[in-house]
Amino acid sequence: MKKREAAIELVKKFIQNDPVKAAQALEDLPPRDAALLLKDLPPSVAAQCVGSLTPTVAARLLELNSAQEAAEILHRTSKYHAADIFRNFNQDFSRTVIPLLNQDFSKDMAEILAYPNESAGRLMNTDFLSFRHDMRVKEVILKLRQMAKRQLPATSYCYVVDAANNLLGVLNMRDLLLASPETPVEEIMIRDVFKVSPFTDREELVMLAKRRHFLAVPVTGETGRLIGVVNTANILASTEEEATEDLQILFGASAEERAFSPVWFKITRRLPWLTVNLGTAFLAGAVVAAFEGFIARFAVLAVFLPIIAGQGGNAGTQTLAIVLRGMLMREISAHNAWQLVKTELFIGLVNGLATGLLTAAAAWLWKGNAWLGLIVGLAMTVNMVCAGMAGALIPILMKRMGYDPAHSSGIFLTTVTDVVGFFAFLSTAWLMQGKLL
Repeated sequence: MKKREAAIELVKKFIQNDPVKAAQALEDLPPRDAALLLKDLPPSVAAQCVGSLTPTVAARLLELNSAQEAAEILHRTSKYHAADIFRNFNQDFSRTVIPLLNQDFSKDMAEILAYPNESAGRLMNTDFLSFRHDMRVKEVILKLRQMAKRQLPATSYCYVVDAANNLLGVLNMRDLLLASPETPVEEIMIRDVFKVSPFTDREELVMLAKRRHFLAVPVTGETGRLIGVVNTANILASTEEEATEDLQILFGASAEERAFSPVWFKITRRLPWLTVNLGTAFLAGAVVAAFEGFIARFAVLAVFLPIIAGQGGNAGTQTLAIVLRGMLMREISAHNAWQLVKTELFIGLVNGLATGLLTAAAAWLWKGNAWLGLIVGLAMTVNMVCAGMAGALIPILMKRMGYDPAHSSGIFLTTVTDVVGFFAFLSTAWLMQGKLL
């Protein structure tokens, strides 16, 4: 017993004199032995050592002890390091630790861990490979070989950190293999490391991934601590998923719906927007109803109603698709949104004049009435201009109001093109009815 106490006292002095070296020595021990050693140490001394361990290793060792012991050690480490460790706990263990933390400490940790949706903090992987800056090349290679023997998951990059886990650089495998075994890794690391904040949103991450072509991007906290790694494959996969969700939302379906979702789930997600669509359809129908008697006198007008509305709907959908993509890729912002609307308005005018002339010529040749052709052509031009403007304005306004810009924009766009198309055509025909006789 006395020998054990003497050994523990020796370890305590080692940790107190050089916690970084002590942490490195602890990492080299089998996990069970290292966990038992931490258990035997006073919490304040154990916390000194844990403060110099990488968060992943610290979490694995604390999980081998009781939740109470883990909580006592976490209380004595910095809240940032504690949050990094907590992030690496398995869910069952973290649930048992939370009630044992004092309220102020757990609140501070929760604020650090509560990253916004679609941010790097939510997308990052906390299982990454890092080495101390003063480790030798031969020590790093030995650890990599041990990882290979244990068949641990391969990582894209090896990062270099200081005693406080601040990111210093990244290791190039070629440089690592060619360097002298006794060389400290800080001498061969790449110091200019591209990194992002945990609050960086996914849209920005997508742009960075496309520009830089990295396999992974390190995520650092406000103090420079390495807290995770975002794999670009995960970013692109999540973007593809968002694109399919936006496509479903655009046409009034639920983002959560899948091909084989339960029937009742499908019904409850689709029916509300179908009801909205029905209401907007009645609005378009009301415009036609206002000219019911007039259409009865000039039945030929009914032939051109679906042509004008359909062409406007197609043009607006083209604009809508471009604008939604621009929002997703962060090409559209508050300072250039109005410029985009003006551009789409001009494009709608040019396309409207072109298709209006073609439609006018077709109506004239088909029905033999040049005035009918003029009425159809004018209505087509007006509807195409409004379709371009609506296709750009609807998603921008929805975003300004705090709504998802993709959320059923197609339904509102169809309403605009139907109502404007019908009214422009029928009102112009009514004003020029003397020319239709």
